[in-house]
Amino acid sequence: MKNRLGRRLVQLYAGLGLYGASSALLVRAGLGLEPWNVLHQGLAELTGLSMGVVLTIVGATVLLLWIPLRQRPGLGTVSNVLVIGFAMDATLSLLPYVHALAARVPLLLAGIVLNGVATGLYIAANFGPGPRDGLMTGLHRLTGRPIRVIRTAVEVAVVATGFALGGTVGIGTVLYALSIGPLAQLFLRMFAVPPASGRSTVVATGQPERAILPR
Repeated sequence: MKNRLGRRLVQLYAGLGLYGASSALLVRAGLGLEPWNVLHQGLAELTGLSMGVVLTIVGATVLLLWIPLRQRPGLGTVSNVLVIGFAMDATLSLLPYVHALAARVPLLLAGIVLNGVATGLYIAANFGPGPRDGLMTGLHRLTGRPIRVIRTAVEVAVVATGFALGGTVGIGTVLYALSIGPLAQLFLRMFAVPPASGRSTVVATGQPERAILPR
């Protein structure tokens, strides 16, 4: 039991740290960010704060919206708010700016794949959803609308707002949207934690509609 808990904790924090680092790769690639980071980048441009700090503030603000939705945060939820932004800023401080397209494309592809790895690690640890994802599941329960519809509506609004504020939207945004689902599904299965007893606990069996991402 202790070994299983230890593995889950390692997966949680490795996944969150890698998520922030992989998002930093997408920032340096400059070819388009994942939806919520378009907003975070736009707000960073507006306020002069770092992207990591903005990500943390937005995550904490979204977490407050859980209260009327009667969502319960877990260790993973709170850790999401605290770790990803720090990891992103730390990685950005180490990564130089890249101008050549021949270097930016590999950065983009590496960022997307590592983001998928991070998603599998974090979600398979099963310590609770990220604040933005919990908002979507809460809205799903409140409205009865499918998660896919709610997520699409929220992320379109987030991307549009972020783009208007100066966030980067491009081919990377589209490629991320098309590939992150299959990548998350692959790594969710790869990093699934064995059950504590003989009971079967399948982490994900189809497209990860409920395995939504820790942004």
